Amino acid sequence: MSVTIALDAMGGDHGPDVVVPAALSVLKENQDLKLILVGDQEILTGVLQQQGADVGPRLQIRHTSQVVAMDELPSVALRTKKDSSMRVAINLVQEGKASACVSAGNTGALMATSRFVLKTLTGIDRPAIITALPTMNGHTHMLDLGANVDSSADALFQFAVMGSVLVQAVDNNPAPKIGLLNIGEEEIKGNERVKEAARLLAQSDINYVGYVEGDDIYKGTVDVVVCDGFVGNVALKTSEGVAKMITHFMKQGFARNPFAKLAALIAMPVLKALKHKIDPRRYNGASLVGLNGIVIKSHGSADVFAFANAIKEAVLEVDKSVPARINQQLDTLLTKQQVG
Repeated sequence: MSVTIALDAMGGDHGPDVVVPAALSVLKENQDLKLILVGDQEILTGVLQQQGADVGPRLQIRHTSQVVAMDELPSVALRTKKDSSMRVAINLVQEGKASACVSAGNTGALMATSRFVLKTLTGIDRPAIITALPTMNGHTHMLDLGANVDSSADALFQFAVMGSVLVQAVDNNPAPKIGLLNIGEEEIKGNERVKEAARLLAQSDINYVGYVEGDDIYKGTVDVVVCDGFVGNVALKTSEGVAKMITHFMKQGFARNPFAKLAALIAMPVLKALKHKIDPRRYNGASLVGLNGIVIKSHGSADVFAFANAIKEAVLEVDKSVPARINQQLDTLLTKQQVG
């Protein structure tokens, strides 16, 4: 079955210079895929020519006259950028002309515009941002990563439902383990919102295993880590900072003297394997779950390889009908609550 994905070709730090070659790369791998490059037609045509490519049945251009800046206020983008590449790409999903949208643009504007255009699923108060993170035994999914800085117990419960359904779909995991991020594993730990969310999860049919702490994220203790967007974003950015620091010190250490350089040469296969395992580009493509449609957020500084992975994530979620499955699960839970 053919799938059409709309790409915000002007978004992110690199815009068409990354989006276009990434699109061409994924098209070569997936013969059933169609892509719509949304943005300035003249610029996009020029980049396609540089790549030795052109538009055709599987690659189209939708011209737009505006771009949402990376530092633009979401309210301003929503009100004044109705012909932006971001807005039009999302509109294509709402109109049924595309099955998903991928953007590396302004996160706040993407969330606000997606919520305004696509609306949320019934039973979902606020969408959340979820992505996969590498762990000692594979990967885990974590949400929310910044969409909601202050979340109620009900919202945390909804995040858990959405995370559970998404992991069931994309990882073929029938009963993913759900953990609630807290400052300790004991029941007395945490604020009242976290405690109330834990009570709601314990009473549900979700495979809730209890509280997890920050170090559990990368141990792979659970399949889904649930938290509010403030905590999630701080945890994610802290992890990225630690990874950069370790890389910095390793480079310094191996360059210290000839013996250290020799040690680096001997350890090269191990270092390459480690780099591949924790390469954030492999996990690029965060999903804005809870919407009546699929929107994937790529990292703003993503390169071609990373953005291609974001497109692949969109294709996977379309194939697995993630929004419909979340909606079905919510209906089931709400029905049980009403009967109970």
